[in-house]
Amino acid sequence: MSATSAEKPPLIWVNVLMFVLSGLGAVILVPWYGMTVGYSAGAWICFLLFLTANEMSITAGYHRLWAHKTYEAHFILRLFYMLFGTMALQNSAFVWCSGHRTHHLYVDDNDRDPYSAKRGFWFSHIGWMLREYSSGKQNLTNIPDLKRDPLLAFQHRFYIPLAIATNVGFPLLAGWAIGDIWGTFLLAGILRLVVSHHFTFFINSLAHMWGSRPYTDANTARDNGVLAVLTFGEGYHNFHHMFAHDYRNGVRWWQWDPTKWLIASLRLVGLTSRLKRTPGFQIQRALLTMQFRRAEEKLAKMRPASRALSHVEQLRQLVAHEYEVFLEAVAEWNRLKDQWLEQKKRAVIEHWEHTGIQQRLRAIERRLRLQHRRMRLLHAQLA
Repeated sequence: MSATSAEKPPLIWVNVLMFVLSGLGAVILVPWYGMTVGYSAGAWICFLLFLTANEMSITAGYHRLWAHKTYEAHFILRLFYMLFGTMALQNSAFVWCSGHRTHHLYVDDNDRDPYSAKRGFWFSHIGWMLREYSSGKQNLTNIPDLKRDPLLAFQHRFYIPLAIATNVGFPLLAGWAIGDIWGTFLLAGILRLVVSHHFTFFINSLAHMWGSRPYTDANTARDNGVLAVLTFGEGYHNFHHMFAHDYRNGVRWWQWDPTKWLIASLRLVGLTSRLKRTPGFQIQRALLTMQFRRAEEKLAKMRPASRALSHVEQLRQLVAHEYEVFLEAVAEWNRLKDQWLEQKKRAVIEHWEHTGIQQRLRAIERRLRLQHRRMRLLHAQLA
């Protein structure tokens, strides 16, 4: 390999200085001011409000609305996302969404995934933004739908002045309003920016390295409840990479996903609409497919010497039986789905009633949920 080809790509000095200076401000200026002057309660409240607005604008706006088109939003909400997404200082929606769509298309491909986790924690977390890597080269050809949005076109054209106005103007204005200009600027300006950055960056790095893969093992994306708390619901990343066009990331009722709750709640007042949800059958099918694959792996590792041969064979037969039941349910669901779609088309003319098929489809989904529980118990025996 020649010396030229071995050289690292040149640094992007604007990004380097931004991360270095904001990071130094957060670890030096913020604690120094706190120990020498102190922060008001209002400054801390502004920090939390701006942090939440930034994170929600990235997760609900940049990510779930614009990158994946999982729902539609009123202009007022889109304007909010644009302003506070700009304040998050993660580039324009054009650039952010283009890179994210590329990430999903080529996930874990070191040559084409802009922030491939297989290149290590540092690279996927922040390193990919510090140098002119070929994998991170901007190519906005994959966002023709977003280019037709005048609001996003305006943001992209005037991104730098908007970024300065929101990151400097908003904290100073809030500080002036509560009578604590510098304390508010340090907390709601500098510290907020650094925390917001790294919370988002955790999804590119840790969410591809730490957690479980219940829906697919075709990529490195993981589900992680701890990261979900830090990232306003984005931590259920394995589900997201399997079902990217679902407006939810935490699909279970108990999973922490405030972004999902926000989107669903705003529908009640007309600010969101056309929320996309993955059919429950497809989710259960993905879960069971992974369970059967892992059951087969466990059975293959079992040694008759360590367990009674008859017991191992019994477990093998149980898994085989459950798999047959699973295949039958999938085939029946596909058959009923085809019938439902056909009747739905003909109902425009003949007014056929097809709720009976819908009920049978839901019954199959319930059967798969019960089978999922049985397989969990079976996995306990295979452990």
